[in-house]
Amino acid sequence: MRISDSIASEFNEFSKDYTNDMIKCVPYYNTLISSFTKNLPPNFEPLTILDLGCGNGNVTAQLLSLFPKAQYTLVDASEEMLNICKVRFKDYHIHCVASYFQDFEFSKNAYDFIVAGFSLHHCNSDDKKELFNKIYTALKPNGIFSCSDLMIDKKSDEHTALLEKWKTFVLNNYPSKEKWEWLMEHYSEFDKPDSFPDQKNWLEHVGFKTFSTLINDTYWVHCQVIKSY
Repeated sequence: MRISDSIASEFNEFSKDYTNDMIKCVPYYNTLISSFTKNLPPNFEPLTILDLGCGNGNVTAQLLSLFPKAQYTLVDASEEMLNICKVRFKDYHIHCVASYFQDFEFSKNAYDFIVAGFSLHHCNSDDKKELFNKIYTALKPNGIFSCSDLMIDKKSDEHTALLEKWKTFVLNNYPSKEKWEWLMEHYSEFDKPDSFPDQKNWLEHVGFKTFSTLINDTYWVHCQVIKSY
């Protein structure tokens, strides 16, 4: 199994069995995806929701269970992923945008809720800093930004140990090693995770103040922040 030459074409291929592969390749995937609907403020009723790197819509599906009447904007670089979402959510208010994050136009004070499920690790540190600023600006007052992801610095001393635990997890699900080898090729080529402390600092720098976090094995993280005044 060989990786593609761009993240968009990579996920066009990955879309064929996305959810099953994510569950079997990503520790705590179901727990972290389900976290988007938990610990929300009382009476939080978002009318406009932006899903960044929506994939096949697993995060949006969680949110639709709580907010079926909201208007959703789903952004992904993969046309195949968006086509899945169009069929999956054809009965809801869904607008799909084929775009990389850096090309997407964030309107000011446009969204009540912005979410990102296992997508921001494709951005390098500087891109994340810029994206966090755009997200803050795009949120309405008291709006929420929520993300789930692997959060670790690849240069840290802990990274080797993380990879060993991750490898054990994947090989328990795919013993042939082919999936693990593909995953590590993808990880080396496309993934640029940063530590949670660094990302927390960047979020605070742009103005976020209220944090709620769920951390599994130190590096598999769900983080929720509020744009408050």
